[in-house]
Amino acid sequence: MSGEQTIFESCSVDYDADDVTSLLKCIADKNDEARADLQSGLDTFYLLWAGALVYFMQTGFAMLCAGSIRSKNVSNVILWNLLDSAGGGLAFWVCGYAFAYGGDNGDGGKTFLGTKNFFLMDEDEGSYQDFFFQFAFACAVSSIVAGTIAERTQMKAYLMYSTFLVGFVYPVAAHAYWSPNGFLSAGANDQLFGAGVIDLAGSGPVHMTGGVTALIAAIILGPRRGRFYDAQTGQPLEEAYNFPPHSVALQFLGTFCLWFGWYGFNPGSTLGIGTESLGDVASLVAVNTTLAACAGAISAMFTSTFLDKMKTGIATYDVTYTMNGCLTGLVAITAGCATVSPWAAVVIGIFSGWFYLLGSYLLVKFRIDDAVDAIPVHMVGGAWGVIATGLFSSATRLKLAFDQDEHIGWFYEFNRGSGNFTMLGAQLVGVAFIIIWISVTMIPFFMFLRVMGWFRIDQLEEEVGMDLSIHKGQAYSINTPDQDKVDELNKSKSNSNYKLRGTNDNNDIQNVEEGKEVSPPDQSRHSAISIGSREA
Repeated sequence: MSGEQTIFESCSVDYDADDVTSLLKCIADKNDEARADLQSGLDTFYLLWAGALVYFMQTGFAMLCAGSIRSKNVSNVILWNLLDSAGGGLAFWVCGYAFAYGGDNGDGGKTFLGTKNFFLMDEDEGSYQDFFFQFAFACAVSSIVAGTIAERTQMKAYLMYSTFLVGFVYPVAAHAYWSPNGFLSAGANDQLFGAGVIDLAGSGPVHMTGGVTALIAAIILGPRRGRFYDAQTGQPLEEAYNFPPHSVALQFLGTFCLWFGWYGFNPGSTLGIGTESLGDVASLVAVNTTLAACAGAISAMFTSTFLDKMKTGIATYDVTYTMNGCLTGLVAITAGCATVSPWAAVVIGIFSGWFYLLGSYLLVKFRIDDAVDAIPVHMVGGAWGVIATGLFSSATRLKLAFDQDEHIGWFYEFNRGSGNFTMLGAQLVGVAFIIIWISVTMIPFFMFLRVMGWFRIDQLEEEVGMDLSIHKGQAYSINTPDQDKVDELNKSKSNSNYKLRGTNDNNDIQNVEEGKEVSPPDQSRHSAISIGSREA
């Protein structure tokens, strides 16, 4: 560093000390350049860091999905989540990123999708940190669907739909919402209804896209055997059978990994942190993200407890409902996290818990099998988030985050004495677009897979489990010793002189020479989890 010239020394080479005006101008210009370089570097680091947090959400999806299903299919869903990154990353590199953002030009007209930067070949089109950040978002879309169709979907079907979704379907939705040439974009010169759709981080293009895809897939694929219909006779069950999660601990780990990753998902969507205003927006986003998650969890838990109390007379506290209520709150606040006040984030979170419970109930009522309840979390939560943004966005926060305040949230419009429906109307169009676009593309796609016999696994494979059927073994290897051998060992202990070690009892070491009786260890105390004990 000692060999580098200071700004003053650099300018002194070109200007004499007598030419004070030119010298000062040179110093000011170079200082501005240095500050711009520093801000650019800081923004780049911030985006890479946020992208890493978003990518860490893949761990959350994997753990949540693995814990929610039966142990005989864990290896399968773990591999699916790995392929979301591996296969989805390649698809996004080949064409997905180009379709979403290639050829962005704020001065151009509306386009359906991007047409440049395939294989990241056009170096002047965007930047590598942008690709990394958007790649993490794209992978999340595919992972949303994985849990819904778990335990009954062929490997080839998953690979084909995941590639299609990340490489084409999602990029078109992202282009519409976020490209300056997208017809819904709030950043376009010619905004829809003069407002555009406000969605900072993707309640619509990410979560609704994944959720609607999951709904379509679940309907066409059908439920797991024994969920709504008797596995032997095929007759409808009077009450749906709930396959218990094989590990609530993994569900909890997955939920907290997702919550942690959301602090990259939402605050990172400011795409920079190098100015005071960006810092203010990102800080508000983090606070709103936190409050909506908290409110969603509390809302879902106490509401489900109240309903159980009314129905059975017994108060119960459902862990899964609580975790999914939290996730629904996170999904819902994703759209308006930069434009609503903290009190509104709490309200959005409370309603998120209620909407989640309603969506989960309706799935069972209409016999739609969602192994992890991703549909009410992401589709219902995403739609509510986009709509809620049109209700609760304030003028000051819209101005700071999106540099617009002509059209604001509907509830705030009443304070202006107008009741202007423009912004809420644009948000409703955004919701409708996702539903229509996903339906037009994914219904024929999944129907094609079904007609070709590529969608659902064989009945016997489903009964045995996909881990044994196609992955060369179970995820868990917990072998119980032969009881005759255990009895033989216990008998030998009573007739020999040696020390028994390794139990957790107070009498861990039994010395037979002292005449103390050796008891066999309590096998039940060494099992932290019951694997497969309630497999269907």
